Amino acid sequence: MAADPLDSDPAGLLARLVSIDSVNPGLVPGGAGETVIADFCGHWLAARGFEVHRLEKCPGRPSLVAIARGTGGGRSLMLNGHLDTVSLADYDGDPLDPQMRDGRMYRRGTFDMKGGIAAMMVAAARATAHGPLRGDLILACVADEEHSSSGTEEVLESFTADAAIVTEPSHLEVTLAHKGFVWFGVEIDGRAAHGSRPDLGVDAIAKAGHFLVALEQLGQRLSEGPGHPLLGKGTVHASVITGGEEPSTYPAHCRITLERRTVPGENADTVESELVSVLDQLAATVPDFGYRLTRGLHREPFEADREAAIVRTLARHAETSLGHPPVVHAEPFWTDCALLDRAGMPALRRRRRRRPRGHRVRRPRLAGPPHQHPHRHHRGLLFLKPSAGPGRTGDRYGTKVHHS
Repeated sequence: MAADPLDSDPAGLLARLVSIDSVNPGLVPGGAGETVIADFCGHWLAARGFEVHRLEKCPGRPSLVAIARGTGGGRSLMLNGHLDTVSLADYDGDPLDPQMRDGRMYRRGTFDMKGGIAAMMVAAARATAHGPLRGDLILACVADEEHSSSGTEEVLESFTADAAIVTEPSHLEVTLAHKGFVWFGVEIDGRAAHGSRPDLGVDAIAKAGHFLVALEQLGQRLSEGPGHPLLGKGTVHASVITGGEEPSTYPAHCRITLERRTVPGENADTVESELVSVLDQLAATVPDFGYRLTRGLHREPFEADREAAIVRTLARHAETSLGHPPVVHAEPFWTDCALLDRAGMPALRRRRRRRPRGHRVRRPRLAGPPHQHPHRHHRGLLFLKPSAGPGRTGDRYGTKVHHS
C-alpha cells in the first residue's frame, strides 16, 4: 500500500477510521472487532516506514505495535490508543458515515477514540518523515480497551518505553490522574421453602436488603471522608441484583454485583477488607444472615507527577500551541494508563516509586543493540487528551479537526 498524501491530513485519516466498524465483541456479541481496522492501520504505518508488529493472542482481536527506530542516544516514547468502540445501536443516522459540521466531525468513534488514533498516527508520521529521531517512537494501537483492556496487556508483555502518552479524548486538557475500580459479587444465603412454610424458609432477598442499606451507608461514609486532591472521594454502588425463582417460594439465594471506584491509596485488597467488615457486622447482628464474597475484575487508579520531565515538556509545548497553560485535571473513569504504570513504566507521581523487592523489570525487545539506547530505564507515563467537542463524552458531540 503506497503512502497516500491525503491520509497525512488527520481529518481525512479520521474519516477513514470512523468508516471502519470496530465494535468490541466483548461488549456486543457478534461485534466486528479490530481485525479490519488493525489491517488498515498496519498498512498505513508500514507505508510510512514503520516496523509493524501484530499481536493476536485472542483470534480476531489484534493489536498493533509500530516502531520508528531511533539512531540511538535518545529516550523512547510510546503513543497508546484503542481501536475498538462501543455499540452502533440506537445511533441517530449511519454511525459509520463520518459527517463534518461547523469544523467538527461526527459519528461513532470520532471522540472515543479514533480522533486520538488519527492524531498519533499523523503526528508520528510527520515527526519521522525527514529521518529518524534519536530515540524510538512507538505506536500501540490496541484492542479491547472498552471491555477488559486485553490489548494493552498483550502489548506490555513484549514492549515498553521510557515514557508514554495515552491519547484518550478531551477538550485539549492534560489528565494526570484517574480513578480505578473493583467489582465484587456478594451471594446472600437463604433457605428455600414453600411460601406457606415461613417456619422453614429464610428469605435471601430480604436478607440482601440489610446489605443494600449497609452499602448505602458505606457510600455515605466515603463521601464524608478524606478525598484525593484531584479525584475527590471513592464511591460504591450496587449494579445488579438477582434472586428468587417464583412468587410462591422463599428464595434460597440473592446475588448482588457491586462496583467500588477507587482513588490512589485504595486497591482491591483494601476494598475487600472494607466489605468484609460490613458483611461480618451483618452476620453478627442479623439472624440467619450468611454470605459469600467474590472478587471480580479490578483495575488500579492512576496518578502522575506534575514535575516530571515529560509532563513539564509537554505542558510547555501545549502552552505554546494553545496560547495559555493547559488545564490539568483528573478523570473519574479508568484508562489503560494504570496498566502501563503497573507494567514497569512508573507513573509520573509526586515522588518516584521504588520497585518492590523481587520485581523483575521487563526490558525492551525493540531497541536493537544496547549501545543504541543507553536510557533504558523508564521515565514516566502521561495521559494526554486531544481536541474534542463540547459537553458530555460521546461521539454525538463530535471531534474538532484541524487540517494544518
